Amino acid sequence: MQSLFITATGTNVGKTHTTLQLIQGFAKRGLKVGVYKPVETGVEKLAQDATALLDACKKVNPHFKDFSTEDITAYTFALPAAPFCADTKHTIDIQHIIDTYNTLKKTCDILLVEGAGGLMVPITQDFLMIDLAQKLQTKVLLVTPSRLGCINDTLLSMEALHSRHMSFDWCVNLFEEKEQFKEVTQPFYDERFPDWWSVDEGLQRFISTYGL
Repeated sequence: MQSLFITATGTNVGKTHTTLQLIQGFAKRGLKVGVYKPVETGVEKLAQDATALLDACKKVNPHFKDFSTEDITAYTFALPAAPFCADTKHTIDIQHIIDTYNTLKKTCDILLVEGAGGLMVPITQDFLMIDLAQKLQTKVLLVTPSRLGCINDTLLSMEALHSRHMSFDWCVNLFEEKEQFKEVTQPFYDERFPDWWSVDEGLQRFISTYGL
């Protein structure tokens, strides 16, 4: 029974897009996949990310058929902001997040945990998203963007993970400024990280070598 923490260099990079493909990929390998969105903000009536993840998971894991979005999220908040800022009443209890994780983990072969924003996003005043990934002792998949400036964001996120000796892999979500990426970013990745891969072209290989 294993887990994978999906994070990114920031918001709107492609965590949910990647996680949805991971659900399908692991399911094709015969695994009962579970999903967990510890905190989702910007939720007025519908937790969009959690809903998309749960709908996909219900198709591949019978244990999730009767679950609601409330079952796969520990906290949701209306304000579209970092969890600490969205949690205006300071209700977040880290132990509750961990307890929910442990409960969901019992219902699947692999639990995909999708973070909110990037690694340094505060969940509470002194507990960041990277702290949660480290606390859960999961391997991390870092999703990076293809827009101008992504090299800096990618290297900073890598540095944060390396500094904590956390096991991780990373990939590029080729979406924004896709054509420009080939000229303004890819040359550096090709030189520094010749084995870099994109979500569209390398995710199935990642799934097959994940070590389950």
